[in-house]
Amino acid sequence: MKPSQSALEALLAGTHADPFALLGIHEGPEGAFARAVLQGAETADAHSLGGKALGRLTRVNPRGLFEGLVKGPRQPVKYRCTAAGHEWWVTDAYSFGPVLGPTDDFLINEGTHLRLFDKFGAHLIDHEGAQGVHFAVWAPNAELASVVGDFNDWDAARHPMRRRADIGAWEVFVPDITPGCAYKYRIIGPGGVVRPLKADPFAFRSELRPATASVVAAPDAHVWGDTAHRAHWASTDARREPIAIYEVHPGSWQKPEAREFYSWDELADRLIPYVVDMGFTHIEFLPVSEHPYDPSWGYQTTGLFAPSARFGEPEGFARFVDGAHRAGICVLIDWVPAHFPVDTHGLAQFDGTHLYEHADPRLGFHPDWQTAIYNFGRREVASFLVNNALFWAERYHVDGLRVDAVASMLYRDYSREAGEWIPNAEGGRENWEAVEFLQAMNRAVYASHAGFITVAEESTSWPGVTLPTDAAGPARGGLGFGFKWNMGFMHDTLAYMARDPVHRRHHHDEITFGLMYAFSENFVLPLSHDEVVHGKGSLLGKMSGDPWQKFANLRAYYGLMWGYPGKKLLFMGQEFAQGHEWSEVRGLDWEQLDLPQHAGVQRWVRDLNTAYRTLPALHARDCEPEGFGWLVVDDALASVFAWRRDAPDAATVVVVSNMTPTLHTHYRLPMPHDGVWREALNSDASVYGGSGQGNLGQIEAKDRAAMVVLPPLATLMFVFEGH
Repeated sequence: MKPSQSALEALLAGTHADPFALLGIHEGPEGAFARAVLQGAETADAHSLGGKALGRLTRVNPRGLFEGLVKGPRQPVKYRCTAAGHEWWVTDAYSFGPVLGPTDDFLINEGTHLRLFDKFGAHLIDHEGAQGVHFAVWAPNAELASVVGDFNDWDAARHPMRRRADIGAWEVFVPDITPGCAYKYRIIGPGGVVRPLKADPFAFRSELRPATASVVAAPDAHVWGDTAHRAHWASTDARREPIAIYEVHPGSWQKPEAREFYSWDELADRLIPYVVDMGFTHIEFLPVSEHPYDPSWGYQTTGLFAPSARFGEPEGFARFVDGAHRAGICVLIDWVPAHFPVDTHGLAQFDGTHLYEHADPRLGFHPDWQTAIYNFGRREVASFLVNNALFWAERYHVDGLRVDAVASMLYRDYSREAGEWIPNAEGGRENWEAVEFLQAMNRAVYASHAGFITVAEESTSWPGVTLPTDAAGPARGGLGFGFKWNMGFMHDTLAYMARDPVHRRHHHDEITFGLMYAFSENFVLPLSHDEVVHGKGSLLGKMSGDPWQKFANLRAYYGLMWGYPGKKLLFMGQEFAQGHEWSEVRGLDWEQLDLPQHAGVQRWVRDLNTAYRTLPALHARDCEPEGFGWLVVDDALASVFAWRRDAPDAATVVVVSNMTPTLHTHYRLPMPHDGVWREALNSDASVYGGSGQGNLGQIEAKDRAAMVVLPPLATLMFVFEGH
């Protein structure tokens, strides 16, 4: 049937809702019939992809519409075009069949497709005999979607997409284009409203800000050499392994002189050896996904699948992770499924409707960050996020995700006053849709990537954060995380360390109380970036006392933390007691290492990490109560704390902290065993900047006690040597 003139006009304007119904090769009563829009051409000859001539088309409209009979069966074709003595070839995108299939439709509709990143986005593929890029995007409420980019002069009329109505997706295979092309989607929403050009939610590469287009990424070609690393972590229980995390903002750890940022390769050459030397086991990056605004530090993400262009090509990040693994270092990344920014090129009102976010601002808008909240109850949205978690594990071999702002996801009234939020169906404040999403994400990554861990930044007492999702007890099961940040430890202990030592006796429980719940979850003890920004100063600045006491307090505090049950996390710069508050606009104050007191703190952290890794008693039962026991819990007057750390078949370690400036020369310290105990660590040693007081290398316990020297503002660790 010959199309109407209005249909042809819509086709030429790029506004026809079903361009594949008119363009390409179609069977007819007289044989195969071709129709194509070939702008600028005066003549057009059809050929098979192999070069066989199939027939000449006739220009039926001066705007480039050609029609004509072609030989042979329906097949992909290319056209030899001429005009004014020039010749060029165009492979017809509308002569190819779809790439997505019925299995994809079924799984996408169910919300159970765990390979969406292989289907959506821009993929360089071979399809029906041609090489090109398959574009696919979810926009169920769009009236029309087109892909625009460098390859078609950003002309929406050139590549309208095929609608797959059953799943609300749009796709098109564009032959003869290569990686490196910038592109976006032009979407016409309900009522014919044209949306701002949208970046691809599944883009694997993006332009460098302030540009916002997605970029066709080359297929992953990195050859990984981390088999032994991944096999080790797949064979262990992470709760019983040493985990000492160095938290890093990749854009400001160090700054090059002539550019804004080091590339991933340059950063690998500098950061990985440093982390190895310092004895950390993990690097945790603030979000590395693409984001438009530097001061958001990546927490307002517009490209969840794309490593930020600030640091070079995506494969550079793969090389960084591989290099870290070969050096024995794990890589974690901060992941932000709680919210997204409302930049016009991003997910907000993506297809002209509230697609990824709730329409009601009481559910869909976050007052703290002025961002949109994902609609976790929509299966396509939850599947998008679950697939993103799986993507980082598979494509970039990251060892785990630290999930940001979990508390904001769990509670409908988070940061909202009465009347500003909507209760759940039972009238409560719990966001059960978010709970189900987090459970699904954890089930998916733990089931498919052995050795992978997830860590929740969750600041409330929500039960069972690190329990399995099918655990009995907590409402609707545990959340399934591997670990949880212990925010209570951080708040209480920093409050204690800020107090003048003369007042600490009245706040003894700020140290002891945490042991009441220390094993209720699998905890990470975080001294993160959040504690050293926005006017909070540095950790050194939070310590009480004069300059000498500040350094002594900080060393004692680190010693207490490394001896305390739980995995460790320290933000960059705090390992050498950076004096300034962190800012993303400048590198760390590395010149402070020329000062002995800063170099001493760095040496102390290095030695703490070494002891933590090599002494099983300090890590093998971090998450289990049998690995801890109080020795001195009630000496508030002297502000002394002491405990033992144990692990099967390992030497016991005794940790003791004196949190006053008073030197105790004959302190009676209860001990777990009689015998010789080596003084393995002493934060007051002169090599760390201390006063040099100590126990001459060892003590001897008799009748389950020892007389020890407790230096001022110091933490010591004693290792049992034997009877």
